[in-house]
Amino acid sequence: MISDSPAGLVEAARKQFQGVFWQRCQVHLMRNLLSHTPSRYRAEVATHAKRIFQAHDTAEARMPLATFVARFEKSAPGTVTCLEDGFEDALSVIVLPEKYRKGLRTTNTQERLNEEIRSFSDTGSALRLVGALLAEHHEAWAWQHDLDRDELHEWLAARHRAAPSDNGVSLS
Repeated sequence: MISDSPAGLVEAARKQFQGVFWQRCQVHLMRNLLSHTPSRYRAEVATHAKRIFQAHDTAEARMPLATFVARFEKSAPGTVTCLEDGFEDALSVIVLPEKYRKGLRTTNTQERLNEEIRSFSDTGSALRLVGALLAEHHEAWAWQHDLDRDELHEWLAARHRAAPSDNGVSLS
């Protein structure tokens, strides 16, 4: 599960989906960090935080974390507290094989899907798109299998005439 850290969500997910793996979205944490940072330090904070998120393991991430804390503890103490509080949760993904980390460190994929769904003006337009995609999939399948619809309908009709009660096969 990947999310920001809304109150109660993680606990509820862990209760309902025992053994769930939770990753705090690194993009959301970065936004939280920058919201606690005085404007003149934001670019530097972002650069230092990215070094932490790019580490290969937790031990490696602790080195730039220590540098971050030393650099900003006086000029941006709220930022340091925010990062220290979110550090472990934002690096949960670091235990996974590296090829999975990029796609699982943020909620970007889910947010993009949500935006695409929100782009529909109404349910009817969403259903039309799903219908179009299913029709396209069907056409591709039929073409790949050299399906002749007329021949199939003739076969079904002949089968229906031969055995009207044959397992409920119907042309309608």
